Amino acid sequence: MKPAMIRSLLALILVLSVLATACSSDTRTQSIELVSPADAAQVIADDPAGLVVLDIRTLEEFNEARLADAIMVDFYADDFADQLDTLDKDVPYVVYCRTGNRSSEAVKTMKDLGFAEVYEVDGGIVNWYDQGYPIEN
Repeated sequence: MKPAMIRSLLALILVLSVLATACSSDTRTQSIELVSPADAAQVIADDPAGLVVLDIRTLEEFNEARLADAIMVDFYADDFADQLDTLDKDVPYVVYCRTGNRSSEAVKTMKDLGFAEVYEVDGGIVNWYDQGYPIEN
């Protein structure tokens, strides 16, 4: 094979690999935000389609008090990431724990899993309650 032909062939392979990578990559944008309880309450009040309020505390904590209509996935469960991975990644989430330590880690996992829109409540349910927002028992 002539050198010019080899260069052309290599250039074609390079172009095809770039196109294959571009076509297979996820171009969905992500919005991951740490928000105040007031901003989280506004997101919930606006009630975007499919909104999920996600409590990542333990069952005992969840049973004591929670935000209205929250679902729970225990951060300490061995299969926590697998449970998150089964959730709809295209709907918005308001995520909280007790004070924000677990939720900050959970939000990183949600980002890695490709969740599109996540709002983390700054200071967790403790700050939510301290700011005067309602909880359920």
